[in-house]
Amino acid sequence: MNKILTFLSIVLLSITTYSQILDPVDWSTSVEKVGDGEYDLIIQATIDAKWHLYSQNVPEDGPIPTTFIFEKSDDFELVGKTSEEEGHTVNDPVFNMKIKYFENKAVFKQRIKILKENITEVAGEVEYMACDDKQCLAPTFEDLNFSIGNLNSKAIAFINVDE
Repeated sequence: MNKILTFLSIVLLSITTYSQILDPVDWSTSVEKVGDGEYDLIIQATIDAKWHLYSQNVPEDGPIPTTFIFEKSDDFELVGKTSEEEGHTVNDPVFNMKIKYFENKAVFKQRIKILKENITEVAGEVEYMACDDKQCLAPTFEDLNFSIGNLNSKAIAFINVDE
């Protein structure tokens, strides 16, 4: 209970103290063909200096984990879970636990298998929380779009989803 109150205090303080909207994480997407009918959906987070983004796997009573949700479709199926890079694991003084997070950049990948040839895009969403050494921002949602159609090359250029 004490951890939850500490977390809520930090979030409320950060919301009321700063009049400008902070957006320390930019998201971009790309698609890479990895085999016959299989693709990796690549999600890259570019994180501002002094900020960090939490892992998908954080302990209970910790911060909000980064979570990916992909729209269900009969056109494709997810293969396994969304993977992430190594990141940093530290003993976080705010939550008083070991927590994995990312600084500067994080890359996540979700493999899919195409079930119908007419698929042109995959849509999804990421929920995440960013913190610096003074504050944590409220959990944020960002739409993710992946272009699958006409993949003649190995990869499509990253698409900035904040624009």
